[in-house]
Amino acid sequence: MTPGHPEGFMTTLRCHIATTQQQLDDALRVRWEVFGKELELLERTAHAVPRENNGFDTLATTAHVLVYADDVPVATARLLLPNPEVARATGSRLGIDLETKVDLSELGGPGLVFAETTRFCILKDWRHSAVLMWLYAGLHQESRRRGVTHWIASANTETDSAEDAHILFQVAAYQGLLSTRWRARTLTCPRAPEAPAAPFYTPEQRAHARQGRFEGLGLPPVLSLFSGKLGARFIAEPLYDARFRRFSLPLVSALQDVPTSTQKFFDKMTARASRG
Repeated sequence: MTPGHPEGFMTTLRCHIATTQQQLDDALRVRWEVFGKELELLERTAHAVPRENNGFDTLATTAHVLVYADDVPVATARLLLPNPEVARATGSRLGIDLETKVDLSELGGPGLVFAETTRFCILKDWRHSAVLMWLYAGLHQESRRRGVTHWIASANTETDSAEDAHILFQVAAYQGLLSTRWRARTLTCPRAPEAPAAPFYTPEQRAHARQGRFEGLGLPPVLSLFSGKLGARFIAEPLYDARFRRFSLPLVSALQDVPTSTQKFFDKMTARASRG
C-alpha cells in the first residue's frame, strides 16, 4: 500500500503501459482533464468528445505510460520512438512530434536512440504526491526496455510571455543547465500574444534580468525537475505552442546520466511493482 493520496488515504499506486483500448482511452481522458478542462489550454468545440489526442497516439512506436490509484487513472505520459514512416512523410530524420518545431538534425551518434517524452500530466489532486515519481519510473523502465538512450522533450515554462521565456533561458544558462554536447535550432513558431495572460516573473525580476542580474531568479517546477532529478540539459531557445498557449524549452536527458539517487528510487519502485 502506498500513501499516495494528498488527503492521506492509503491507496495502491500501479504503473502500466497501455496495451488495451481502455487503457489508451484512460490516457487520452486524463490528458483532456488536465490540458482541456483544468488548465483550459485547449479549445473544445460543441459536442466534441472530451479526449486530447493526435495521430501519434496510435502508432506502434508510441508507448503510453499510466499511473492508477487503485483503479482510477490519475497520470499519464507519452513516449515517441523514431518512426520511419513519419520521417519519410514529413522529411524529418526521426519522425517524432518535436521535429515540427525544432531542428534535431545534429542529435545522434552510433548506438544512440532518441525518443520524445511528451504529454506529461497528473490530475490536480495527485500532483504533489508519489504519483509523479511513479510516472517517471514507468517511463524510465519502458525506455530501457525499448533500448532508448536519450529522452528529448520540450518542457512547459508555464508562461506565454516571450520576454519571460527568454529570461528563463538566460537563467538556465546562468545556472549551467545548457547542454555542452547538443544544440538544436528552434524553427519558425507562432507569435506569442502581445499581452501575456500568464507572466512568470515580476516587473522587478524582469528589470534585474534586463541588467544581466540573474542571481535569485528561479525556474518553473517542471524545468527544475527535469534538470535536477533527471539530469536534463536544455538545447534550444524557447518555442511557443499556439495550441497549448505556452512557451516550452527543448531539452535532452541521457538515461545513463540520471542522478544516482533518482536511479535508486526508480529501481526501488520497479522492484515493488514486480512484487505487487
